[in-house]
Amino acid sequence: MELKQLKREVLYAGRTFDLIVDQVEYPSGNRSVREIAHHPGGAVVVPLLDDGRVILVSQLRYPLGKHILELPAGKLTLGEDPEAAALRELEEETGWSAGTLEKLISIYTTPGFCDEELHIYLATHLKELHRGHKREEGEFTMTVHVFPLHDLIRMIDSGEIHDGKTIVGILMAKRKLSRQH
Repeated sequence: MELKQLKREVLYAGRTFDLIVDQVEYPSGNRSVREIAHHPGGAVVVPLLDDGRVILVSQLRYPLGKHILELPAGKLTLGEDPEAAALRELEEETGWSAGTLEKLISIYTTPGFCDEELHIYLATHLKELHRGHKREEGEFTMTVHVFPLHDLIRMIDSGEIHDGKTIVGILMAKRKLSRQH
């Protein structure tokens, strides 16, 4: 590491992330401050139906003040396996379960100030659950939408889909599927 950590202070320990301020020293001896949003990471699922359509959810994102289309996803609990979280989030948010789950990629969402790492999976051989979804209170306004993969690519190109994890997940799934055919 090029920076020497001199002091660390947790300013806020929250439900979603912690705010940390580090006092650091450069190799030159100059000192600075680094602010970090510490996040436990998350799991994202690209749910691909047998007919080639993909399940997305429209979810209220409070900081934006609007609903956006995105892939099912959720925060990891302490020590939780990302694959288990991906399966859980798929069922909770969509009411579908995966027969097969395959890791596509892991990404850092905003490494300039946040340590969040998202693990993105392709879910196939989906089965609709008889009991439906099991959403948390903050997800009650969530709605499920199904789109052909080629429509999602067009929606990314036209700017209709803005969510970074969704863009990466869809493009990585498309790339994988193109290699298989």
